[in-house]
Amino acid sequence: MRELPRSTGRRSWARSGLAAASTLALGASLVAATSSPAAAAAGCAVDYQVNDWGSGFTANVSVTNLGDPLNGWDLEWSFSGNQQVTNLWNGSLSQSGQDVTVGNVSHNASLSTNGTVTFGFNGSYSGSNPAPDTFTLNGVVCDGSTDPGTDPDPDPDPGERVDNPYVGADVYVNPIWSANAAAEPGGDRVADQPTGVWLDQISAIEGNGSPTTGSYGLRDHLDEAVEQADGGEMVIQIVIYNLPGRDCAALASNGELGPDEIDRYKNEYIDPIAEIMSDPAYSDLRIVTTIEIDSLPNLVTNVGSRPTATPECDEMLANGNYVEGVGYALATLGDIPNVYNYIDAGHHGWIGWDDNFGASADKFYEAANAAGATPDDVHGFIANTANYSALQEDHFTIDQTINGQMVRQSDWVDWNRYTDELSFSQALREELVSTGFDPGIGMLIDTSRNGWGGPDRPDGPGSTSDVNAYVDGGRYDRRIHLGNWCNQSGAGLGERPTAAPEPGIDAYVWMKPPGESDGSSEFIENPEGKGFDRMCDPTYEGNARNGDNMSGALPDAPVSGHWFSAQFQELMENAYPPL
Repeated sequence: MRELPRSTGRRSWARSGLAAASTLALGASLVAATSSPAAAAAGCAVDYQVNDWGSGFTANVSVTNLGDPLNGWDLEWSFSGNQQVTNLWNGSLSQSGQDVTVGNVSHNASLSTNGTVTFGFNGSYSGSNPAPDTFTLNGVVCDGSTDPGTDPDPDPDPGERVDNPYVGADVYVNPIWSANAAAEPGGDRVADQPTGVWLDQISAIEGNGSPTTGSYGLRDHLDEAVEQADGGEMVIQIVIYNLPGRDCAALASNGELGPDEIDRYKNEYIDPIAEIMSDPAYSDLRIVTTIEIDSLPNLVTNVGSRPTATPECDEMLANGNYVEGVGYALATLGDIPNVYNYIDAGHHGWIGWDDNFGASADKFYEAANAAGATPDDVHGFIANTANYSALQEDHFTIDQTINGQMVRQSDWVDWNRYTDELSFSQALREELVSTGFDPGIGMLIDTSRNGWGGPDRPDGPGSTSDVNAYVDGGRYDRRIHLGNWCNQSGAGLGERPTAAPEPGIDAYVWMKPPGESDGSSEFIENPEGKGFDRMCDPTYEGNARNGDNMSGALPDAPVSGHWFSAQFQELMENAYPPL
């Protein structure tokens, strides 16, 4: 949430308004006999999903090997129209006319029995875009079975973790948020989008009747998710957000637990959540947990002798309760077979600098080995949660030089290694793997409020008169400073939730429900333990964490998490892609 300066089948997102997917399990065959020793029966299943916008499309493909282990694979199919693959990730591509071959790359060459590999691609076409009707894996036609005549079934067993939980699944639409969105003029255009469910107090587990959660508790949401699934695969996104001494660098989202109340966190918060999630009634759901936003990076950037340090963050570093709490959440929730833990990883405007990047990865690894957790309890990481950093900046890169000055030297980039969330997330994933996390980890990116569309969206780079004019004229992110994080003026809805959009990225998500405030513009009495942070005051002239700039916040905002109609209207107006 915070941005800090350097010195510091049926399985589609149909409810997200995207085109329905095609889930296929096709044909039947056995491996032909050769002069080598008798080969075991082989089979495969393919899940081919398409998000189509008329003249182009994104396809997400999962291939499950139902035969003997493979060391190297090729999946082949033929389009029946004039579809052309324009770029592909997580595989190697060969296309000749209508015939397409996708092969493995080095990190996914091994495909075990019942193992699944995923890849995706963007494509263009004119006319119609029918799904391929036959796939072959290493020459074997995929039908979902090793035996001819067996009913095809490409889906994993219920409760069995898959490589990417978002592929082949719908995603839960929170009816409380959906109703708030639909009540706004024009809000019905996005009211069917999936968003995160935030458990930011102990009372939220059972339901506390707050303006944004209504009477729904965790069990109510899980029950509703089962109903929405209607027998298919369903992801539900739960934000775990109640650490002791929560959000030590900002007052707007302070929590109910004091810095030393680690036992209450474990016994009264995490344990009851785990008990509910473990109920067999929910074993078919894919439960994605976002673990404690705005916590671990604070222990790197806001402590010690840094000008951005706070006494509260120094205390949390000293008592170890952020690391202990995150580790306990990972271990406890990771024991549930259908839970997928994603640790919050800040964003490029927070930990993209050299002195923050590797140190943050080390801190994540420390937490993943604390309180009984292991790195195997971590399915991935999420970037840009509840923040505004642009997904991609197209008009400049850090290695450009303008009139003898590098883009990295500009006031906006300020020597950061990254200019946007996609490049940052992909690089951080590699850093995390090198630190000791599993090579299969994936990244989520919260795109709920980073669209930056509307009339002020640049359509090209700025003036080449100097590096600041070049960057400032071309950047999509129109904030005054990267350190501004509260109810930002001019922001827009970003990319719609999408599975496997880029290499290493499990999904674009709307983890922060658009229209829910980041914090109040002035102090408002509340029973939720949330303070008043001057970064939410539009008259505030800043501090070390935003380079002493104006806050850029919208006026008249309610307490964090409460519905903010003016913000929601602005987000829709400035959406990119446009609504």
